[in-house]
Amino acid sequence: MQQIISRIKQIENEQRRRSQHPLKRYNAGKKVHHKQLQFHKCLLRNRWVFGGNRSGKTECGAVETVWLARGIHPFRPNRKDVNCWVVSLSQNVQREVAQQKVLYYLDKSWIKQVVMAQGKQGSPQHGVIDYLLIENVFGGTSKIAFKSCEQGREKFQGASLDFVWFDEEPPLDIYQECRMRVLDRQGEIFGTMTPLKGLTWVYDEIFCNRSGNDQTWCIFMEWADNPYLDKKEIELMTSTLSIDELESRRYGKFRSSSGLVYGEFDENVHVIDPFEVPTDWMDKLSIDPGLHNPLSCHWYATDPDGNVYVVAEHYQAGKDVAYHADKIKQISTKLGWHTDKFGNLVALMDSAGNQKTLSGTKSVAELFRLHGLNVSTQVNKDMSYGINVVKSYLKAADGTSKLYIFRTCSQLIQEIKGYFWGENDRPVKRNDHAMDELRYYLCSLSAQPKKAVEKTFIQKDKERLYRQLQRSARQ
Repeated sequence: MQQIISRIKQIENEQRRRSQHPLKRYNAGKKVHHKQLQFHKCLLRNRWVFGGNRSGKTECGAVETVWLARGIHPFRPNRKDVNCWVVSLSQNVQREVAQQKVLYYLDKSWIKQVVMAQGKQGSPQHGVIDYLLIENVFGGTSKIAFKSCEQGREKFQGASLDFVWFDEEPPLDIYQECRMRVLDRQGEIFGTMTPLKGLTWVYDEIFCNRSGNDQTWCIFMEWADNPYLDKKEIELMTSTLSIDELESRRYGKFRSSSGLVYGEFDENVHVIDPFEVPTDWMDKLSIDPGLHNPLSCHWYATDPDGNVYVVAEHYQAGKDVAYHADKIKQISTKLGWHTDKFGNLVALMDSAGNQKTLSGTKSVAELFRLHGLNVSTQVNKDMSYGINVVKSYLKAADGTSKLYIFRTCSQLIQEIKGYFWGENDRPVKRNDHAMDELRYYLCSLSAQPKKAVEKTFIQKDKERLYRQLQRSARQ
């Protein structure tokens, strides 16, 4: 009887919850979409969700829009008189997707005015909305305007906005124009999209963050992240799609016709927050030299379990050896990095460093040695072997990782995310300076002979007895 009463209460609670407004039910029950909450809690000003179809990404954008327009965002500072745009690829897509989602999460009593671009004001869900005026809880009025990319960049000029939501990937010129619209209000941009177009500007600008904008953030969502999708349906749909289609339509991943070299790399696993590295973990530096091209240098540490940590970075182009050596020593001093018995930093370097400089008197490696770096150019440059070594550190046979990169090493992270296969089983020769010296260091570890372990007296005695038994058996 007690179980029946308990079950009735559960049903009543669920019915009560379902009778509430959709905004109150959003991530408020037993089922919670944790990645949606990660998106809402992120306080950066350029946030993007890369998600598969039905992963829950569009819900994020619609709820975020309503929260901000109403002035009820639970995690961000709220404003009154909010002015924003919801940008879709076309008016048809606007009507069927973003517009429907926004209307779903808006209580009708909050809507002060509906202005239509097409259709009847009395049934906005069946037409194309121009803009909505929303009652803001701070006493002001917020405006949610709907725009479509097919209108062209000129239609995106002039306004001053608090935020822009891109529902799917916009053209670059429209994205750039919208960034100008939020400038004077210190507003924000957020986007929700399935990356079906390959390696577009979004891949470089947002995912790889080539410009190094510290306000840029992204997250991936897949079907398994959405607690409202049936697991059997997920399995069934997964079985009908090709590997390439699954990458984008299930996992929300970017695809290239050639593929990533290090597909094992997962930013959520391999990128970690910095910590103070114990002195006995500190190992070598690894350098890929450059003059016009960037010089890439990273500091590597290994723990007693054989895990490798990339803990610091110097990456700069257009500077001479003296400048780079000085910067490397400054960073090493801050880290308290160890030196050899002569007080020099120990580093690996591409054998190209043996080439003479323009002056023709000394090689790059020799110049670094003169500036206090004990540089070895004896590195393994076998590309195929080196890539396989890196892959084994990213994902070992048991599925675990043995390579971790401090979040501050942004250039290394960018390169590994943008390192693609080219022709003849060779990676594309572009933005690969950190990739080279990462290989050199990890290959140096695999080449190191294992230290002989001193045997105990008992072990030695067992071996002696075993040899005696073998001799007796042969006699």
